Amino acid sequence: MKTRTYTKTDRFFIHFDKAVRTLLAKPATTERPYPAENIAESEDLSDQEKKHHARLMRINHTGEVCAQALYQGQALTAKLPAVRDQMERAANEENDHLDWCKKRITELDNRTSFLNPFWFASSYAIGSVAGLVGDKWSLGFVAETERQVEKHLQSHLNQIPSKDHRTRMIIEKMKEDEIHHAEIAISAGGKKLPLPLRLGMKLTAKIMIKTVYYL
Repeated sequence: MKTRTYTKTDRFFIHFDKAVRTLLAKPATTERPYPAENIAESEDLSDQEKKHHARLMRINHTGEVCAQALYQGQALTAKLPAVRDQMERAANEENDHLDWCKKRITELDNRTSFLNPFWFASSYAIGSVAGLVGDKWSLGFVAETERQVEKHLQSHLNQIPSKDHRTRMIIEKMKEDEIHHAEIAISAGGKKLPLPLRLGMKLTAKIMIKTVYYL
């Protein structure tokens, strides 16, 4: 069977469709099971705890929106087909996180962020530039992003008590995946980013966290 070759225009519209799905509909997932599927909901959570946990999951959801945009932007401009395929596979796995976060937010009777379109567009632009700079730098960007997300998820685990088993199980599984994605990016040849760029990424993440917690 002949393998179809996509043009840049084809890929643009494919990524546009993915963007719409990320922001407005259910994205294509790997169909992995929901980590909290067989875990009973805690009856000991106060309304304040539920609200706080939902807001933390909202931050995680927006973080996954950003991850989707970064991966899609990098896949669009990546030079080597193998790197492009890797970005797209990682994006599919991150879609699972997107779905899990949204599901948990709904369970906690809350909403996703109003700012998601802004963060998606910003992250997509950054990802596209990273892909243009070079595949090794692009992979290094992925590795650094995943490391920062891992630390960010751990900070949420530190805030969520053990009685909220459902939320903790989701975050723990996400953290496991982020570590794996970082390792893959490094093994594929990703370069360590310069310190100023790493610090800039941290600052941007802090701004996102502060605004999305409330909006």
